[in-house]
Amino acid sequence: MKREREKMVAGELYDASDRELVELRRKARAYRMQFNQELDEKKRSELVKHWFGKTGDKIYIEPDFSCDYGCNIHVGENFYANFNCTFLDVCPIRIGENAMLGPNVQLLTPLHPLDAKERISGMEYGKPITIGDNFWAGGEVTILPGVSLGNNVVVGAGSVVTKSFGDNVVLAGNPVRVVKKLPH
Repeated sequence: MKREREKMVAGELYDASDRELVELRRKARAYRMQFNQELDEKKRSELVKHWFGKTGDKIYIEPDFSCDYGCNIHVGENFYANFNCTFLDVCPIRIGENAMLGPNVQLLTPLHPLDAKERISGMEYGKPITIGDNFWAGGEVTILPGVSLGNNVVVGAGSVVTKSFGDNVVLAGNPVRVVKKLPH
């Protein structure tokens, strides 16, 4: 039988009150508190390297940063996130190399059942977010569960990404649409 953590990461219905998940969130809160209070940027980067599932060597995240677990976040080399980013990582969040995220960017993997009785029971699920290399998200971008974005994607400030897109595009709006194709 699958553990609740395995169900969660697989995008299946799971019980968020499971003891292992509660402990993982407690640890993430301790990391978050330490990270957000640390003034030394090198120490913050080292902390993230121990906290996240995977990082490159060059990673820089401004405080305040929030996430559910941290261990389900995988970022490539040369990663930058500006102030007040939130990554709700019940499912994996994977971002390639050379990513820049503006302030208040939200990457949200959790979902809740539409059926009220099921939702009230505390069961939830999620869908992963996958983003390719050379990504740039302007301030206040929100990326919803299950979205995949290709390489060389730019998302304009304030946009809400509700579906997946391929390579070499500029996206903007709510919901986003392609506003420009970029050269390969």
